[in-house]
Amino acid sequence: NQIQTAFREPRLLLITDPRSDHQPVTESSYANVPIIAFANIDSPTKFIDISIPCNNKSTQSIGLMWWFLAREVLRLRGSISRDMPWEVMPDLFFYRDPEEVEKEEREKAEAAAEAHTVAKAPDFVAPDKEDWGADAAVTDWAADGQPAAAPAAPAAIAAPGAAAPAAAFQVTEDWAAQTETSDWAAASAAPAEAAAAAPANTWGGSTQW
Repeated sequence: NQIQTAFREPRLLLITDPRSDHQPVTESSYANVPIIAFANIDSPTKFIDISIPCNNKSTQSIGLMWWFLAREVLRLRGSISRDMPWEVMPDLFFYRDPEEVEKEEREKAEAAAEAHTVAKAPDFVAPDKEDWGADAAVTDWAADGQPAAAPAAPAAIAAPGAAAPAAAFQVTEDWAAQTETSDWAAASAAPAEAAAAAPANTWGGSTQW
């Protein structure tokens, strides 16, 4: 724009594809501005002063050619030496879509978070061997499951005037050998006789209600 204060007349035009940039090529030809273009085998060379043959259809190829051109310009200016390699990588000259860059960064962050989650040790670690505490207690498997011997019955203290207690009931696996009596009439007669022998408290009244 010639109205701006920082306006300068172009002295050289560099283009990537003469076919796509045909309008600036035509306008530069009116002002006699030299043109350098990356030309493919089917690129038009009208108004082109210097053609650099290369593949101008691929993004990586275009970036690499601009890297070569920038390195050569710096070498002609004496900014860098031809004996030393240029530390700038060609990747900086590749065009990358901002949306694709954000998508790649998001995928890397998700992958890093997933790897951190997988590498984290679990909160609970099961023991190598479960010890229930019963295996060590059993030493003789042949005697396991047999009924234990009944403890000795304590000596009964006989009350004065009371009958001797009956033999204690023993639990055995043989149901036919149980010593408990099955005569319910005899079992209920003993409490009745004890009640009749006790003195009755009449309190001067009658017991015939």
